[in-house]
This record gives sequence, C-alpha cells and structure tokens, in this order.
Amino acid sequence: MKLLVRNLARTTTEQEIRILFATHGKVTQCDLVLDQETGKSKGFAFVEMPDDSEAKAALSALHESRVAKNKIRVKVAQN
Repeated sequence: MKLLVRNLARTTTEQEIRILFATHGKVTQCDLVLDQETGKSKGFAFVEMPDDSEAKAALSALHESRVAKNKIRVKVAQN
C-alpha cells in the first residue's frame, strides 16, 4: 500500500520518515519529494508498505501525530 505523508517539516529527512514508518512494519520504499531547483524538501513524501494491515496500522497511528513540531497527515495515496 502506498501512503502519502503531508505537512512534514522541511528539515525532516527521508531516513527519519523510513524509521518512523518501520516501527509499524516493513517499508519497501520511501520517497521524500524535493524541489528540483533548490534540492530542499517540499514537505511531503510517499511511503510504500507491502503488508496492507501494517500500512493501515501506521496510517492510524501516525495520522495527525507530531514530527519535528509539525502535525503530519497520512492518507492512502491515489495511483
């Protein structure tokens, strides 16, 4: 299942996101979206988890949780 993570602090790294979601299950891919010109975070990322039940657990546990002072939003990504 592919999840969209929004409202990330610009300082949050891809590794931090991967670790955050890995506490709920296996993460196969984590992509922090970067601005092409500046190379800085755009404040959102995509996380892929192969097990739907683990992905749903991560979604419910992490949606509206605080990461680096920001309240993040997690939802199922549209394909």
